[in-house]
Amino acid sequence: MTDFVVFPNPVLQQAAQPRPVDAAMLAVGETLRAAAAGVEAFGLAAAHIGRVEPLVVISLSGPGEARDYRLLFNPTVQTKSEESAFGPEGSMSMPGIEVPIERAIRVEIGFDTAAGARELLRLEGFAARVAQHEIDQVNGVFFLNRLSRLKRDTAIRKFSKSQR
Repeated sequence: MTDFVVFPNPVLQQAAQPRPVDAAMLAVGETLRAAAAGVEAFGLAAAHIGRVEPLVVISLSGPGEARDYRLLFNPTVQTKSEESAFGPEGSMSMPGIEVPIERAIRVEIGFDTAAGARELLRLEGFAARVAQHEIDQVNGVFFLNRLSRLKRDTAIRKFSKSQR
């Protein structure tokens, strides 16, 4: 079982810089995939395992379906739909906290494959939400940063209380 970095660890607010896919990044990717599968997460960014790497793993499956994990190296949101929706989000780095976050309902994600080729992935609905959440994390944006100060402070107090 993987130990996840716990909020407020500073690694959760550090942006990873794009870089060529190499053997070291591939190894981190496999560790990340195993960590996600071990807890049946919908997605994880390398920061969740303490690594500031431009890498995420996401499941293209929805809730209630078997996970189908994809590694995305150097992921970026290329386009977002203007249409958005609120939905619940949480983090392995802040267990027990779930808050509504507004996200675009359709996105195009650019990413590098394990072989270093650049590809584009079109996602909608739940998979689009997961990808945006994890790419935010790669960019040093923890999901609570998407909340108003009041809602963020409330979530942090609730988490702090649960950790005692």
